[in-house]
Amino acid sequence: MKADILTIFPGFFQGPLDHGITRRACEMGLAKIEVHDLRQFTHDRHRTVDDRPFGGGEGMVLKPEPLFECMESLQLASRSERIEDRVAGRAKQSVILLSAQGQRFTQKTASELAGLDRIVLICGRYEGVDERVADFLADRELSIGDYVLSGGEMAAAVIIEAVTRLLPGAVGNEASTRQESFTARAETEAPGAADSTCGSGGLLDYPHYTRPADFRGMAVPEVLLNGDHQEIRRWRRQQALEKTLRNRPDLLEGVELSGEDAKILARIKRDRG
Repeated sequence: MKADILTIFPGFFQGPLDHGITRRACEMGLAKIEVHDLRQFTHDRHRTVDDRPFGGGEGMVLKPEPLFECMESLQLASRSERIEDRVAGRAKQSVILLSAQGQRFTQKTASELAGLDRIVLICGRYEGVDERVADFLADRELSIGDYVLSGGEMAAAVIIEAVTRLLPGAVGNEASTRQESFTARAETEAPGAADSTCGSGGLLDYPHYTRPADFRGMAVPEVLLNGDHQEIRRWRRQQALEKTLRNRPDLLEGVELSGEDAKILARIKRDRG
């Protein structure tokens, strides 16, 4: 997978891209990430990338010229072709504008992007970017949450991390990425089904414990020590349901629950009074 990041602060990425799974994916040839300095695509002596918006208003907005010229240098398919390919289910490229007004970035989106050959991340800054960038360059807008950042660089680093770790071979144990929070159950998998580690199936992850079994009087739940994988699976499913109900009840609306899951949730709600 090739990823291009368009930014006015290329130095920001010297840290996030140089560690962990992202670095390993690049060293293994699974990913290639290039950071493009938008100031290199300006033509005045001040290397101006922003301007005041027409109609007035607070703050500055990124100008269209540097962004359009940088994009043209990448030689991607046109916006209309990219959108047509995505609708037809054959998308290979995507140009993403990072914006507080974008659709929320989710694990499902990360999985979709990991299946592409190339992604381009446009980092907004100041009060945003000229709207013509959204209308004529980007084929989607994404936000990493319902809050405002000073620019899209942090969001780009988050998306790169989430996507590269899903590339086949990037994580040593690929099964672990299928068992994490927010990971949807495979279509062929029955509701509530999983191996002894209990995949999340769209729920939050279950609790994890390691040695020592008793740390300062805080003991690991006995069920995890008895070697009964069926019992461990049931306990982990219950814990995942309980944590999801407590922290992210909204996720339960999009999860296919088994009859046993429904009974567990009813019991948890009853116990909570």
